[in-house]
Amino acid sequence: MRRIGLLGGSFNPAHRGHRHVTLEAIRLLALDEVWWLVSPGNPLKPRAGMAPLAARLASARAMARRAPIKATDLEARLRTRYTVDTLRRIVQRYPRNRFIWIMGADNLAQFHAWRQWRTIARTMPIAVLTRPGYDDDALAAPAMGWLRRYRRPARQATNWAEWSVPALVLLRFRPDRTSATQLRAVDPDWHVRFADPISVTSIPAASSSRQPQE
Repeated sequence: MRRIGLLGGSFNPAHRGHRHVTLEAIRLLALDEVWWLVSPGNPLKPRAGMAPLAARLASARAMARRAPIKATDLEARLRTRYTVDTLRRIVQRYPRNRFIWIMGADNLAQFHAWRQWRTIARTMPIAVLTRPGYDDDALAAPAMGWLRRYRRPARQATNWAEWSVPALVLLRFRPDRTSATQLRAVDPDWHVRFADPISVTSIPAASSSRQPQE
């Protein structure tokens, strides 16, 4: 049974900060790999300035090279719009794997605005990664008021596959301050370099014929 982290995002573009936090999560959670779920469109983010999915996926694949990271458009292929639906479908399709949802402290700060966020917490464990400027807001967030009772010590993070859900662990490490917003400001046409259509990084086929078909 493989231990897999799931990290969703726009990756607009993918950058060394994404890679850094992912490698830290792999280390602290003892993961076999992480799947980057490159979102076709985040319902909580404006569409203005969002590069095409193909370009964002290409930038993610380039940043994931030579690391146990798979950049994928699985969410687009599953035709799911909300994280709760994506995670439920992934658990159904890959029952032989164990998954943990990974998100930054900035997302925990607004987690209460996500559709069925409590259902997400009941679907798989959650690991929250430190992010400069957001940690205090995350700890004071409405969702944390409910999740706090399910918090696990960081020293037990490698045992996450044995936890019953809901379960939450906060992971702290030296962050990389690279910002996609700053990168776009410096190079607004970055996506032109990744304009050619590409195929998704391979994700294993579902292991049971009873899994949903696309």
